This record gives sequence, structure tokens and C-alpha cells, in this order.
Amino acid sequence: MSIKQMTRCAIMAALICVLSPISVPLSSLVPISLATLTVMLAGVLLGSKEGTISVIIYLLLGMVGLPVFAGYSSGPTVLFGVTGGFLFGYIPLAFISGLAIEKKDDYKSMILGMLIGNLVLYVIGTIWFMIYLKASLGKALGACVIPFIPGDIIKMIIVCLIAPRIRPLLNK
Repeated sequence: MSIKQMTRCAIMAALICVLSPISVPLSSLVPISLATLTVMLAGVLLGSKEGTISVIIYLLLGMVGLPVFAGYSSGPTVLFGVTGGFLFGYIPLAFISGLAIEKKDDYKSMILGMLIGNLVLYVIGTIWFMIYLKASLGKALGACVIPFIPGDIIKMIIVCLIAPRIRPLLNK
């Protein structure tokens, strides 16, 4: 990797670390946070490889104790806890969001990548939640998917509005 690529990954990982702890706790144990916004932004802005690296850096920083997860939490107990599937699901979310924009740089590809990435995130997080809590699919969908759909759509719109303005600046 070039110095420029490493710098972009570090800056995006820092942005994820700063915005992800901002969250609204829900009774379902899975909070609404700004993590998915910044993870999708990482993929769309940096592409599949650098976006994914940024997310992995974020996860490693949280695992070693920096309070970067939702609600300013951290550590392996959070990473491997009830919400761990969503945290690990950020990796394919960034990858798929970035891959879609690499294939074709337009709004349709950007939206499709984020939709597919979120679907994969929901699947991983929901299965993890079900196994961790021995919950039924209905309970897991009610706790892990349905409450998040409106917010994730808003986050995708935000990414679509800001990414095209930022991407050209990153490529200079």
C-alpha cells in the first residue's frame, strides 16, 4: 500500500471510531448507531479494499480497549457479545459497498451495493443474535432488523448525498 492509501484508511478508521459510539440504546440490546453510516461511507469513498481495511482497523481498536463501539463501549466482550455479529458484519458491508461502486460509478450501483451490504449485515447480525441468545427468528428480526430499516435508508441517502462530493477530493 502507498502512503496515500494508508493515510486514507487511517483517516476513515478514525472517522468510524469518532462517529460509531454515538448511539441510541434500544430494549432489544442492539443500539442504533452511526456505525453503519460511516462503514458504508468507507466502502463508497475508499473502495472495497481500503474501506474494508478501515473497518478492520476500527474493530481491532475497539477490541484492544478503545471506546469506539456503540455507547463508547469496547473490548472482546463487546466484539464477541450479543452485537458481535453486527460488528463483524461491518466488514462485508464496507466490502460490498465499495465493490459495487468500483464496478460502476453511479448512484444505482452505490445504492445497490449499500442495500446488498446491509442485507448481508442483517443476516450475519441476526444469526449471531439468534445463536447468542437462543432466540427465535421472529424475535431476532423484531430486535435486529425491523427497527433499523428506516434509519439505514436515511443513512444510505446521506451517503449518496455526500460521497459524490468527497470522492473527487480523495482521488487528487
